[in-house]
Amino acid sequence: MCSIVTIANQKGGAGKTTVTMGVAGTLGLRGHKVLVVDADLQATASRWACAADEGQPFPVAVTGLAAAGAKLHREVRKFLNDYDYVLIDTPPAMESSAPQSALLVSDLVLVPVIPSPADLWSAQGILAIIEGARVVNESLRAFLVPNMVTHTVLGRESVEALAEFGLGVTETSLGHRTAYREAAIEGNTIQGLGKRAKSAISEIEALCDRVMAELE
Repeated sequence: MCSIVTIANQKGGAGKTTVTMGVAGTLGLRGHKVLVVDADLQATASRWACAADEGQPFPVAVTGLAAAGAKLHREVRKFLNDYDYVLIDTPPAMESSAPQSALLVSDLVLVPVIPSPADLWSAQGILAIIEGARVVNESLRAFLVPNMVTHTVLGRESVEALAEFGLGVTETSLGHRTAYREAAIEGNTIQGLGKRAKSAISEIEALCDRVMAELE
């Protein structure tokens, strides 16, 4: 049975595509058949995959459905018989109806959030959207994913503050690392960067483990 994971946040720049392509690439490398649905007009996920070397393509399929809008959930259903996992990279919720639509058919939503005051305030909006989706999709599960976390006292305290939002918080946080940007530029998986991305690889593998465990 196909599992659907939506990656969403109220605002841009929180790392939705980084989380989407990091987890999707890891699932693909583990032998699963994976589709990334790029629902964002900026098409960052599609550009990431297209930047891959022809001899070493990104190990998942990517399809653009930015025009689907409020009908995104209907379009996603068409792919469920062909994949083990579908990951939906959504645009900022304040700009589109796509996130709300995606959550209607999702098993899990990951909310990347930068642990800073401004980003924590903006995250309130996506929490309301998640609660609204649960009226229809009662089994929808949700987790915050701390992203761009700095290894400082303030960084640790900010991550701890996420517990106040009422959603689960993944045990693994993603650091503020150049490896994630390099992977996007090269059209590569995080793992494909090799030893220079050792810490990022460890983070994304642990996050993927958490996602798979939740969907079992």
